[in-house]
Amino acid sequence: MNTPRSRLKSSPFAERIADEVPTLAVADRVAHDKYGLGEVKAVGGGCVIVAFGSERVRVASPYSKLTRL
Repeated sequence: MNTPRSRLKSSPFAERIADEVPTLAVADRVAHDKYGLGEVKAVGGGCVIVAFGSERVRVASPYSKLTRL
């Protein structure tokens, strides 16, 4: 009984397709919904450190709130 189950497209249990994760590098300019414009200072460990003016923020992968400029 290894037949796949059929699910509605709008089902919350349907398999989700992962969004494309942007590739960021040190010195990339980015925009964030809350913090505004910033510059990537460090990349690694599943997160990036971004400087937004005088504030540095750690953003975890998949960086959904960051837009590369």
